[in-house]
Amino acid sequence: MSKQSKRIEALVYHAKPTPGKIKVVPTKKYASQRDLSLAYSPGVAEPCLEIAKEVENVYKYTAKGNLVAVISNGTAVLGLGNIGPEASKPVMEGKGLLFKIFADIDVFDIEVDTEDVDAFIATVKNIAPTFGGINLEDIKAPEAFEIERRLKEELDIPVMHDDQHGTAIISAAALINALEIAGKKIEEVKIVVSGAGAAAISCTRLYQSCGANRKNIVMLDSRGVIRDDRTDLTSQKAEFATHRKIDTLDEAMRNADVFVGLSQPDIVTPDMLLSMSANPIVFAMANPNPEVNYQVAIDTRDDIIMATGRSDHPNQVNNVLGFPFIFRGALDVRATKINEAMKMAAVKALSELAKQPVPEQVNIAYSETRLTFGKDYIIPKPFDPRLIAEVPPAVAKAAMESGVAKEPIEDWDRYKNSLLERLGNDNKLVRMLLSRAKTNPKSVVFAEADQLDVLKAAQIAYDEGVAYPILLGRKEAILALMEEIEFDADVPIIDPKSDEETDRKNRYAKAYWKKRKRQGVTIYSAEKIMRERNYFAAMMVNVGDADALITGYSRNYPSVVKPMLELIGMADGISRVATTNVMMTQRGPMFLSDTSINIDPTAKDLAKIARMTSKVAKMFGIEPVTAMISYSNFGSSENPRAEKVREAVSYLHKGYPEMIVDGELQTDFALNSKLLQDIFPFSKLAGRKVNTLIFPNLDAANITYKLLKELNKTESIGPIMMGMRKPVHILQLGSSVDEIVNMTAISVIDAQERERKQQS
Repeated sequence: MSKQSKRIEALVYHAKPTPGKIKVVPTKKYASQRDLSLAYSPGVAEPCLEIAKEVENVYKYTAKGNLVAVISNGTAVLGLGNIGPEASKPVMEGKGLLFKIFADIDVFDIEVDTEDVDAFIATVKNIAPTFGGINLEDIKAPEAFEIERRLKEELDIPVMHDDQHGTAIISAAALINALEIAGKKIEEVKIVVSGAGAAAISCTRLYQSCGANRKNIVMLDSRGVIRDDRTDLTSQKAEFATHRKIDTLDEAMRNADVFVGLSQPDIVTPDMLLSMSANPIVFAMANPNPEVNYQVAIDTRDDIIMATGRSDHPNQVNNVLGFPFIFRGALDVRATKINEAMKMAAVKALSELAKQPVPEQVNIAYSETRLTFGKDYIIPKPFDPRLIAEVPPAVAKAAMESGVAKEPIEDWDRYKNSLLERLGNDNKLVRMLLSRAKTNPKSVVFAEADQLDVLKAAQIAYDEGVAYPILLGRKEAILALMEEIEFDADVPIIDPKSDEETDRKNRYAKAYWKKRKRQGVTIYSAEKIMRERNYFAAMMVNVGDADALITGYSRNYPSVVKPMLELIGMADGISRVATTNVMMTQRGPMFLSDTSINIDPTAKDLAKIARMTSKVAKMFGIEPVTAMISYSNFGSSENPRAEKVREAVSYLHKGYPEMIVDGELQTDFALNSKLLQDIFPFSKLAGRKVNTLIFPNLDAANITYKLLKELNKTESIGPIMMGMRKPVHILQLGSSVDEIVNMTAISVIDAQERERKQQS
């Protein structure tokens, strides 16, 4: 995608369908006049009076306790510099989005139109009663230091300048682990810090708190080494002035153990790396281009331990590992500050988490057989679901032990469970799918590439590195659409009806005829049918000219399924294909089956569908907890429709006792764990959170998933084909661009899994 096209896409993303990235939504009922009289006048007076009596009641009756202000004056926005408060707003909204999706913290972004330190501080102090915490963002140094120091002293709620402390906390955790792997002691290592801004100063201070010796630290700014004989130093830079008579980065790097880069790209040369000590640690965190290219670094030295700020290399130092969870812990004990003890607790929690066995969901997200503590894994991954259950409790305990917690936690198990419940509908699974697909992209044939939305999805998949598209359709139409959307990549475009594809059509036709010549197919009819794009696309996958296939956007489902079953067929040992849809619900991902194929499956069919769905869930790193759905509960009806579900459960219990599955169950009992525990405590699902629903017929499954999708605006991934011999996936008629991209990722992962099984 061209720079201009990316620019337009970014602008449209922020502008449509609603400007901005965050909004305010009600948390209470508001349907009736009675509701409104409680929400506002006259009922609202009662909590007002209670807060007037005791100001701490504001946490009981308002959203203050889960509300953080992200505040900036726009003086140091990303790498864009001093662009002003209005121009900083998209970044502040983005930070609010991250707070919400990673830690379920609500945010108001506040842009303050002043560069005067006193005026800025006064503004924040005046609005502080609204908030449970203050996240300072994108404020230039040295003013940022003074602003944070004074606000921490003068306010009784948590205040943190994430640009300083976020990178410091994450990189300190990584440094502790890297030193352990390298067999070095932090108090002995020589550290070079390139950069002297807010983040670099804060990082170096925190390294000292972890045990680094100031005498062993050399810091550089844009003018070279910060020496004690320089007269142009701020008080912050002067903290790290060295007495050594050196001037350049090249000199500083000689025999250094650690390099920390928070400066400019491509300033570290291979010769500098070679001059470092054995087992050097290099944190090149300039973004998007680090101080030294990752591949250059690992090619130069095979003993290097390296981290960057990038997601496409091991050991990403990403602030999202810190700030959402630090504020979560601080808010949950109503801390008056974020102090050094709390920051150090976050460092230790992150450091220790990297040493624990990694959940399969994380391995899957990064297409790893098994992530283990070592040179390429010194810090947890942002997708790790354990972060919210490990970092906030550590921060909360430190707040309590250091005396800044107003609302101590007593039941830690209950608290951890409540944190896990906050994960909800944040599309982590979608991000995981795309990330995993990008680790090993496959060729995907788009059978309807002359449809604009399909082509847009192919463009996104190509630009994001998810897949290598092969575009099928009328070549002139595809080229015209590509020009319209500025899709200028050199990707294959194939028109099955064109003369230039005659040889391939004949080859495909012959293969098709050999397979079905005893089912009434003649060589003539085979050649004719290969002009149809779905048959042509299926044969591309069949013979290995493509790894996977996406189709179905413009045609009804049954007409597309037919050629796939004829040409691709079912996998070995499979007697029934089916589909599942993954719904991104508020309770987390839910698998619903069978949503598209089997109209009225038998009991044995239902059991097979449940088993196939279980395998799909595990492919996504989710342990399936399956309810077999009916209008009946555990034999409450003798109707054959209920009986077949009971029979399916019986098959599964006898043949696959390891499966967590039960029924027949009504949907409310399946999804309400308390109700199920109270009424049916004997169930295998009692006390568990159901994430997979197997419906008794196509009516029920298809209606349910489409109701969820339209009424609740729940994102759906699917239908995912189960039981096919090759990675073939069929879209619902008129799928959105995002849905097609998600299904493309699914098809790539499907191909990856099949390749992995063949190699094992």
